[in-house]
Amino acid sequence: DLADKFSQFSDHWAPHIVARYNDNEVRLAKAEGDFQWHSHADSDELFLIVSGTLTMEFRGRTETLEAGQMIVVPRGVEHRPCALDGEVQMLIIDPKDTANTGDPDTATQAIEI
Repeated sequence: DLADKFSQFSDHWAPHIVARYNDNEVRLAKAEGDFQWHSHADSDELFLIVSGTLTMEFRGRTETLEAGQMIVVPRGVEHRPCALDGEVQMLIIDPKDTANTGDPDTATQAIEI
């Protein structure tokens, strides 16, 4: 139950693992404000917006996503997710142990809920 899982945390830009499959993690995150520019050298990243409006910035273009919409950011593509119009709830699929910043030294460790 996604609503139940989202109710269990309030921190922003911190991934929470709700399921695992085939060496992937299904993560939930809440977002507000902007995140840092980053990329993932070894994997694509899927974002599904559950509520709110997410702006995904790329060098040279911007995509706006509403609830029910998704985007796949290809590996190696620099991007910056932003939640500028209030809180966003999103589901993210990444390979297990993927750093949310693309760099393990600056990442928020995903925790299981």
